[in-house]
Parts: sequence; C-alpha cells; structure tokens
Amino acid sequence: MLEVDNIDSFYGDSHVLRGVSLSVQAGKITSLLGRNGAGKTTTLLSIMGYLVPRKGSVVYNAKNIGGKAPHRISRMGLGFVPQERGIFPSLTVQENLTVAARAGRDGRWTLARIYDIFPALQQRRANLGFQLSGGEQQMLSIARALMLNPTLILLDEPSEGLAPLIVREIVEIMKNLRTEGLGILLVEQNLGVALELGDSHYVLSKGEVCFTGDSASLSSNERVLNDHLSV
Repeated sequence: MLEVDNIDSFYGDSHVLRGVSLSVQAGKITSLLGRNGAGKTTTLLSIMGYLVPRKGSVVYNAKNIGGKAPHRISRMGLGFVPQERGIFPSLTVQENLTVAARAGRDGRWTLARIYDIFPALQQRRANLGFQLSGGEQQMLSIARALMLNPTLILLDEPSEGLAPLIVREIVEIMKNLRTEGLGILLVEQNLGVALELGDSHYVLSKGEVCFTGDSASLSSNERVLNDHLSV
C-alpha cells in the first residue's frame, strides 16, 4: 500500500532524514518509534507532501506521490491526524466532520457511521471544537480523517497527554479500523500502545532506521529499548 524508499529530507540546510525506508500494508498497523527529535514527524510530513524529500521515493498504491501537494495526496486516499490535532475550534463537532466529508471508493465512512463508532462525538455534536476535552478532540481529529474515506491513515502521537481510559478507547478504535482493512502508520511515544497495536515496527535514531521487526523481536531487544527508546 505504502512504500517509502531511501528518502532524505531537510529543513533548510539541516539534514533530518537519512535514507529512511518503510512500508505499510492494508489491514496492518505499522508503528514508527524513537526519541524526540529522531525524525518521526518529519517522516510523516515527507509522506504527506509538507516536505519534499531531496532523495528517494514515496509510492502509494503504485503511484509516486513524492512532490505532490498535501491536498492532492489526501484526495488519493491518505488521511492525516497531526500531533496538534488540527480541528477547527470555532466550528461545531458536526461542522468539523461535514466540512471534511468526501465520497471515497465506496463512501463507507458516513456521518451516521462515524457517530456509531464515536458515540461521545454524537453527544457533543453541537459543541464547538474548543469546548471539547483533549480526548474528544483526538477522537474528532481521527473521525474527521475518516470522513475523507481514506485507505491509509497516518497518526502522529494519538495517545499523547490523554488519560489512560481515553488511551484505551483510542486503542480499541484503531484495532477496529484495522479490521476494516485500513492501513495505519502510527507514530507513538507510548511503547506499550505501540507493542499492542503494531504488526511491525520501525525505530528511528538521528534520522535513520536502526531497527525493523515485530513486537516480539522489539520487546526482547534490550539494546534498542535502552539506547533508542529510553526504556
């Protein structure tokens, strides 16, 4: 579904990503881990077109999307849930959802279906974005990405700053999305969440991939855990 091959990305003259490669399959969750500043968010921005890699390729469903504008990449079926959530604070929950609505391959993500999956949002549908709790804002950000009817979603730190009960709810939502056949690329600081959800994992260190493997191999690799994940 998604193949990132040997990309180098820069902020000005600062060389941030160095030969990063990863892949995401349909119906699978791939986690991207690493310490702060390792290049995780930069990888997502490079995929979504906010940064254009100077080297390498980003291929989605057999199409090279490198260099395309973010809105064009989104229309191709990639949903993006940024770390800062990016909801419209002056719009209601329902307005946030409907403004993002777009018919996809089968139009399966409708407002009614979103409310079935996120009942808390239905209860708060008339509330403005800034009136929501952090957990509700995160759910709204995920739900808004689904309203684009994507086949792949990139999530940047969805559990950050949330209470454990809300994190558990987000985890269950992501498991349900995987059963729907969605591919998910998950950037996550919570190692327990990543190990529970991830079918495969990539660990970044100083802009380079230093580990690739499944949950069993990651959880047993003390060198990676201690040196690159601060566990």
